[in-house]
Amino acid sequence: MSLRICIFTEPHRGADYEDQRRFAQHVEDCGFEGFFRADHYQAMGADPGLPGPTDAWVTLGALARETSRIRLGTLVTSTTFRLPGPLAVTVAQVDRMSGGRVELGLGAGWYAREHTSYGIPFPPVAERFDRLEEQLAVITGLWRTPVGERFSHRGDHYRLVDAPALPKPVQSPAPPIIVGGRGPKRTPELAARYADEFNMPFKSVAETARAYRRVAEACDRTGRAVAGRPPLVLSAGVVAAIGRTDAEVRRRAAPLHVKSALPPEDPVIGSPARLVERLGEFAAVGASRVHLRLIDFQDLDHLELIAGEVLPQL
Repeated sequence: MSLRICIFTEPHRGADYEDQRRFAQHVEDCGFEGFFRADHYQAMGADPGLPGPTDAWVTLGALARETSRIRLGTLVTSTTFRLPGPLAVTVAQVDRMSGGRVELGLGAGWYAREHTSYGIPFPPVAERFDRLEEQLAVITGLWRTPVGERFSHRGDHYRLVDAPALPKPVQSPAPPIIVGGRGPKRTPELAARYADEFNMPFKSVAETARAYRRVAEACDRTGRAVAGRPPLVLSAGVVAAIGRTDAEVRRRAAPLHVKSALPPEDPVIGSPARLVERLGEFAAVGASRVHLRLIDFQDLDHLELIAGEVLPQL
């Protein structure tokens, strides 16, 4: 089995910048491939998530200067939060600040409550996907425009005229784009056309395998291979609560039982061997990368346990 393992976090549950800095540096020290974070402005349960939200790209810009090896990115930035032109500038800048270690997960957005709370427009789902498609076209177009040339785009939702398409990211031709989700139609098509990685978040192995088949079919329909583009990286999101003892497992799994607006998930709760087994199942259906979601930013021992007893078996 050969899997690359990243750590995924949800700071909107309750984490300030110092929590995230300490955790990300420990992720790096433990040998994981990357540190990814959610891009949300509000917790999804009754707990408000003190001390409150932190902006994903402000945080990643700071972490770019306080880490040296790990990949850094979002799973996922919502198209409703930012205009595509300024977002392309932001991500390119953070990529330069990190020396070329940034990845952009981009999605249509889904959590209505945080939009209402902070005055962010939340159009119907069809329009959100239309905007996602345009944002992917604009961002990749800006990054790939040669220095000295201009980029223009005229769409239903965004219009750019003679943009200088600067700054350029360090990674060439562009930072990796991650598109993911459970959608059966537009999500696979957008991943096939624009993404470098397709991520199926926090579902069973069987559901993930079905999503991978849909994406493979979309790649065939869009002629991705004929166009000479590399195959999509297939990744899975896995919620993990791992312990050496039953008591440790119960403590780490407790937050997973709190009522939340999140869709149903399929967590791995148990021993390191159980996690190794599940990761092997994902590898068998085509995953080459896994984003492990850990809940508690203060629980550095959780990182150390997985690094010591799971990573060596991958």
